[in-house]
Amino acid sequence: MKTAVMTDSNSGITAAEGKELGVFIVPMPVIIDGVTYFEGKNLLQPDFFESLMSGKDVSTSQPSPGDLMELWNRVLALGYDDIVYIPMSSGLSNSYASAAALAEEYDHRVHVVDNHRISIPQLASVMDAVKLVSEGRTAGEIKELLEKAALEASIYIAVDTLEFLKKGGRVTPAAAAIGSVLGIKPLLSIQGDKLDAYAKVRGMKRCRRRLIEAVEKDLNERFSEGDMSKVRIATAGSFRNPELAEDWRQEVARAFPDYEVVYRDLGCSIESHTGPEAMAAGVFRMF
Repeated sequence: MKTAVMTDSNSGITAAEGKELGVFIVPMPVIIDGVTYFEGKNLLQPDFFESLMSGKDVSTSQPSPGDLMELWNRVLALGYDDIVYIPMSSGLSNSYASAAALAEEYDHRVHVVDNHRISIPQLASVMDAVKLVSEGRTAGEIKELLEKAALEASIYIAVDTLEFLKKGGRVTPAAAAIGSVLGIKPLLSIQGDKLDAYAKVRGMKRCRRRLIEAVEKDLNERFSEGDMSKVRIATAGSFRNPELAEDWRQEVARAFPDYEVVYRDLGCSIESHTGPEAMAAGVFRMF
């Protein structure tokens, strides 16, 4: 069986990287003042932030059924027997539910994974899928294995501004105003389906410490059982300055010298809520 691996751009994998890896990328739609753009295709991060900061009406959406089916049909026409599709978490978007319903029309040739992940943990699942394909696993087996291990991942995000959480209705205007005056920065977590509040910290400098502490706590508790050689740590963010992104990666790397720490930009679906200058750290176990 020849199996294709597919994911969306919320994984942080660019189209160019996807070609190198042999992974097909579904660009996530972003609507700006009523016009639909596609992340990584005709919308890059600087333009996305410019739209956010200039007060334009910005929202994200799931891939349209027509676009998704067109890509599936194109991949199958290339000679693949089946597809493993790894969209963003079903708890953060209807992308999974819509894709799973569409897949029923493909007679078990498209397997949609309810992966409960986004950003760097989602990327880890994609790399696991690529590995499993190389080992000769079937698409159905890969779906089952990824879903079984889906919750073995955490990502923690520190937000520099409450403005976009307020716009998205995740904090009240009053709470946002008080938080801005006091310099309170929310720490958010994704462990499974939901984007939840993890802590409230005064100042981004303290946020950096709390993010590292959160990862360390997971290492000592949630991930302490099992094969620790398979555990990985990674960073992400919505930095407009690449030097700041590298500075954050290096800080986490210094805190965890036994791990090779990488960095990825957050996807637009998260950045639309966090705004720019958010930083994140994640921990997950790979196959």
